[in-house]
Amino acid sequence: MAQSRTPSKSTAKSAAKSGAKSGAKAKASAKAKPAARPKVKAAAYATAGLNGDPAVLARIADALERLAPAATKAQDLTVADAYVWHPAGHLVPVPHVNRVGMSLLKGVDRSRDTLLENTERFAKGLPANNALLWGARGMGKSSLVKASHAAVNAAHARDGKSRPLKLVEIHREDIETLPDLMAITRGSPFYFIVFCDDLSFDGEDTSYKSLKAVLDGGIEGRPNNVIFYATSNRRHLMAREMIENERSTGINPGEAVEEKVSLSDRFGLWLGFHRCSQDEFLAMVNGYVSHYNIAVDPDQLRREALEWATTRGSRSGRVAWQYIQELAGRLGVMLKD
Repeated sequence: MAQSRTPSKSTAKSAAKSGAKSGAKAKASAKAKPAARPKVKAAAYATAGLNGDPAVLARIADALERLAPAATKAQDLTVADAYVWHPAGHLVPVPHVNRVGMSLLKGVDRSRDTLLENTERFAKGLPANNALLWGARGMGKSSLVKASHAAVNAAHARDGKSRPLKLVEIHREDIETLPDLMAITRGSPFYFIVFCDDLSFDGEDTSYKSLKAVLDGGIEGRPNNVIFYATSNRRHLMAREMIENERSTGINPGEAVEEKVSLSDRFGLWLGFHRCSQDEFLAMVNGYVSHYNIAVDPDQLRREALEWATTRGSRSGRVAWQYIQELAGRLGVMLKD
């Protein structure tokens, strides 16, 4: 029968002593070696090592100045009568404005007289209203704004006075930067017509709320030397289906509709433009022919003009001008003012 081997007492004591010695050595070794240094990012080491070094601090200051936006320079508003607003924060001068004379605008007599009178009062520093020119396309809405600006400045020049009015065009997509433009015009000795052509809002576009605050309702309000003129094919600047949808699906349909149409209420003048009659269309054509001295037989002119309008499916000032361009090009006549 095999005998089981059991460690003797002396062997067990020896093993215990040996284990104790190795444990003591491990502890001594751990005390002797410093703890491993945690890894730190190089940027943290660099920051920690500045210690107020003037050269390093100067380099950081120079880098921050290069990253900072340039200081806004005061605009020289004497170089032109018209400007285009750039959303970066400055006005780009327009040396030659694309416009037609007031006498060439036919079929809009009432709107023409109302807007011109409002603009004249504004240029004299008297109270005047923001104006919304809405209605049929191609009937001279934007042309009337530009012509009114030119007519008022020309009248002041004839009287030996300075030209007080500046026309500033702001694009529809830059409406949210309108407060920045107001900051530039506020306090200027000039008067400004801020003009937005084809202004309208669709879908989830909420930038109209910014425009509401600038026109009327904000803390600062509209500066006394600024007036806002806008053109649109929509009377309330919003699609009809947007308003009708609020009436049919809104929890409080009345409140929702009031919010959307309240923007157009900020305009004290609503000037409607409607499709012209055949006689008014022919008057527009004849006005252009007389202004540019185009030699053409009256019967031929009438026949061709009506045919041109029929093929375009519309009678308007824009269609009349397009026909005059075709006629002048065919006859070799330069259209110069």
